Amino acid sequence: MSQIIYKIVPEPLWREAERDGRFTGAPIDVADGFIHFSTAGQAKETAAKHFAGQTGLLLVAIDGAKLGDALRYEVSRGGALFPHLYGPLELKTVVWVQPLPLGSDGLHQFPALETE
Repeated sequence: MSQIIYKIVPEPLWREAERDGRFTGAPIDVADGFIHFSTAGQAKETAAKHFAGQTGLLLVAIDGAKLGDALRYEVSRGGALFPHLYGPLELKTVVWVQPLPLGSDGLHQFPALETE
């Protein structure tokens, strides 16, 4: 399984994290007590389900292997295992950040993702 996991984040929230040196989560993450991530195979469905029609988003790729024991794969949507981080995301674990624009079909246009 790939160690690269993904986070979809509104750009202003991510820019705040860059200023702070770490990402403590979006409001839903804070409410749930962990930061939600997706694997490469889950990212498009996550975008469609939770971010449909939203602009101004970024896709952040993280090296999950560098997150240690705070990263846990837990059962979520449809019984699938989703990566959850119990603690802040240190920016040194970020591999890349790219815009996640909407295409003419209304769906988010993803860059090539490292597959599982």
